[in-house]
Amino acid sequence: MNNEQHPSVPIKEKHMNIISIKAIEDIGYDLQDSILLKSLAPEVNTQCRRGLYFQDGKRRVDYILTYPIKKTSSSRRHTSRLRDNAFTRTLRRGRGPPPPAPKDDAEVGSPDHSLDHHDDDKCLRREEFESNLIEMGLELERDEEAKTPGVGFVKIHAPWSVLCREAEFMKLKMPTKKVYEVKNSSGVMEKINAFISKLTDPLHPNLEENRIQKVKHLSYPFSREKQHLFDLSDKDSFFDSKTRGSLVCEVLKRTKCTKAKFSMGITSLLGSGVYLAAYPLHDGDVGGENAEPNDRKLLYEEWASYSVFYKYQPIGLVRKYFGEKIGLYFAWLGIYTQMLIPASLVGVIVFLYGCVTVDDDIPSMEICDQRKNITMCPLCDRVCSYWNLSTACGTARASHLFDNPATVFFSIFMALWAAFFMEHWKRRQMRLNYEWDLTGFEDEEDHPRAEYEFRVMQKTLKKDHKSQKPEKEKLTCKDRFPAYMTNLIMMLLMIGVTFAIVFGVILYRISTKAALAMSSNPMTRSNVRLTVKTTAAIINLVVILILDEVYGAVARWLTVLEVPKTDKSFEERLIFKTFILKFVNAFTPIIYIAFFRGRLGGRPGSYLYVFESYRMEECAQGGCLMELCIQLSITMLGKQLIQNNLFEIGVPKLKKLIRYIKSKRGSFQEEEYEKKLQRYETDYFLEPFAGLTPEYMEMIIQFGFVTLFVASFPLAPLFALLNNIIEIRLDAKKFVAELRRPDAARAKDIGIWYNILRGVAKVAVIVNAFVISFTSDFIPRLVYKYMYSPDGSMHGFVNHTLSYFNVSHFQNGTAPLEPFHLGFYVDICRYKDYREPPWSLTPYEISKEFWAVLAARLAFVIVFQNVVMLMSDIVDWIIPDIPKDISLQIHKEKILMMDLFMKEEQGKTRIEDSCKETSHSSLTRSRSVSTTCKNY
Repeated sequence: MNNEQHPSVPIKEKHMNIISIKAIEDIGYDLQDSILLKSLAPEVNTQCRRGLYFQDGKRRVDYILTYPIKKTSSSRRHTSRLRDNAFTRTLRRGRGPPPPAPKDDAEVGSPDHSLDHHDDDKCLRREEFESNLIEMGLELERDEEAKTPGVGFVKIHAPWSVLCREAEFMKLKMPTKKVYEVKNSSGVMEKINAFISKLTDPLHPNLEENRIQKVKHLSYPFSREKQHLFDLSDKDSFFDSKTRGSLVCEVLKRTKCTKAKFSMGITSLLGSGVYLAAYPLHDGDVGGENAEPNDRKLLYEEWASYSVFYKYQPIGLVRKYFGEKIGLYFAWLGIYTQMLIPASLVGVIVFLYGCVTVDDDIPSMEICDQRKNITMCPLCDRVCSYWNLSTACGTARASHLFDNPATVFFSIFMALWAAFFMEHWKRRQMRLNYEWDLTGFEDEEDHPRAEYEFRVMQKTLKKDHKSQKPEKEKLTCKDRFPAYMTNLIMMLLMIGVTFAIVFGVILYRISTKAALAMSSNPMTRSNVRLTVKTTAAIINLVVILILDEVYGAVARWLTVLEVPKTDKSFEERLIFKTFILKFVNAFTPIIYIAFFRGRLGGRPGSYLYVFESYRMEECAQGGCLMELCIQLSITMLGKQLIQNNLFEIGVPKLKKLIRYIKSKRGSFQEEEYEKKLQRYETDYFLEPFAGLTPEYMEMIIQFGFVTLFVASFPLAPLFALLNNIIEIRLDAKKFVAELRRPDAARAKDIGIWYNILRGVAKVAVIVNAFVISFTSDFIPRLVYKYMYSPDGSMHGFVNHTLSYFNVSHFQNGTAPLEPFHLGFYVDICRYKDYREPPWSLTPYEISKEFWAVLAARLAFVIVFQNVVMLMSDIVDWIIPDIPKDISLQIHKEKILMMDLFMKEEQGKTRIEDSCKETSHSSLTRSRSVSTTCKNY
């Protein structure tokens, strides 16, 4: 597109009068400096001063590029102005990129004011890139006199013609003049929906867009040839700020620097430091007396405020301001949080059921009955003495709160809940696709990343030295093989580190338990188990939090080593590695407690030892479920409170403070101290947007806590719900006020995250089946009640699960130092297992009761897994992915669009026919006139 139709904007210093540039072009170089000095500091309107517009106050700033500059003496700044304006004149006259500076240029040749070769090369690349941007039709304005030290700003404006061109290239669907009525459900459903809408009206944000729309504009991919279809009465607002920024971003990605041997796009220029940052501007301030109404301020008041925590999110406005990809994330988070409400209610009911029935639980009553006087075998060698079963009363009663028949029902409920959640989200996603005009949208072609282009450049350079014919290169599996091997080794190493730390915590528990058992304080000895459990869980939490940060950095480093070609490929590989490492990190301690603890220790007289001195730990009399609950609750709550909330609030504020302090040290001591920062300078101090991967990751891990071990912790959905209510507003505040405005990206779904969610939901069914059957006492109780109980009750269950041991069979050096218990010599002690007594023909061998319980456990796993998965598949099959009303509206849109084009074609045909008739009648009249003239 030529420069006459899209006039370039001079690249100049801040406060320079734009009109003066035209006059400067006809004046000699000797007079330029004085004229430029006189043209500085004109009156600038308030809109320009805020940095949202160019100096003329009319053209809006759509995008910002920042670059490093070096402040030197005034003579260098004057020379820089000359070069900038010579460069501008060249661009305005359409002569292509500027010529290189002469050797005697003060900026290059002077020993006192010269740049090094690297900085000079960056400057040349910037000039070439910006000249190419102007050739693409964009308009630029430079600001090097900002209050931010060492940073220059290039303001970019896209004129109407460029916006139209890019919108057509990207196939953006825009609303046409044609509107049609949106018909909602009829009959009873319409009345029900109207009643629900009226009931929930106080929960909606105070926005116009939340009112029920009865008409909708027909949307069509924008085309310059069909501009008559669209309402272009107000061209300034036809493309909103989000769309304008995304269109400019697309131009930036397509524009290349071709002066060097290898072309470099904006990603390469950012990666090599030619530019420091590239970002669209926020619409305005979020607060203050002089803040004008804008979408950002509206989002801050109606979305990012904790006072509106009970209201629905303004998802339409979020999408309008941040784009579809971020809008879909918050829509998904909102649906997930809503679905946690019924899960929390059922979980609380299950927990209350355990509280109400704890006094009626016969096994707990038997354990707490001191009259039974059951002597248990020592918990550790030598220093631990015999103990009475009744001392485990508190643990047994607490275990019943989570280990009761209602937990089985709750596990089935949560499996079906996960299926309903996935189906509900798919339907909501399709509704959003319709409302946001994303039907028929296909993923856009991604541009190569800077690192990939650089590696290809290196590969081509090596081949060029060997062969004279340059060929277009790309990275193959052979090139990436060292990176793949490094990935495999490092992933296994990191997983090994997690296992080693879990093993270290096991040793801590064993050694601490033995040390506390030797304490002279009876209170300490009586609370050994609780102390060890709690402190070990806290240690696990601290390690998990530290390793989460380490694994995140390692996963990113490994992904960078692979050099993926596109941002989408990079994101998917990063998500996969991060999920594997963080999932293993979070759930390995829990899996150990649930499925391995107490099953590897052996039996009295034949214990399993680690390093020949540490005896493997056992579960409490009430089972390991209580310990599993403690570990789950501390890990889940700790991650949510410390990592998800404290880190998200504190770290961005700390980084912003550090950037502000660095800037203040160099710049805020000048005379312009009191001046207000421009909008683009304020945004520069905000934290760069790092993608949605961390946000999704913390929610996926939370989803794992809610579904994977919910049989042992029915309050998990409640804690997740409370966390998410805060998380939504916290994330909203972060996006609106703490982060630079991200580039708006279109997307029709949440991508790979949906597949991860489905995978976690499927695994959760299997895990809960094993937790119920192997970790809890649900199956042993059923087996005893229906196979071994003499009266069909649970009386005698505790005695049935305890085996006998003759203390004379202890290994040498492992028997307790104190052979007496409660003043009596102990010859027989009890331990929890299904084994033959010492007086049988096969002493201490596994009994037939063990095999009966094992068979029942395996049968339960198979039945539970298949029944629940079948029910989930039925839910998936019954509920359609696309709501019926949306399907009808999409079909209606297609028919209306066909009718619109048919009418347009018919109109064209009528016009052509009338033109033919007119030309034919004119020809007939001319012939008759010529005949008359001849006769005359």
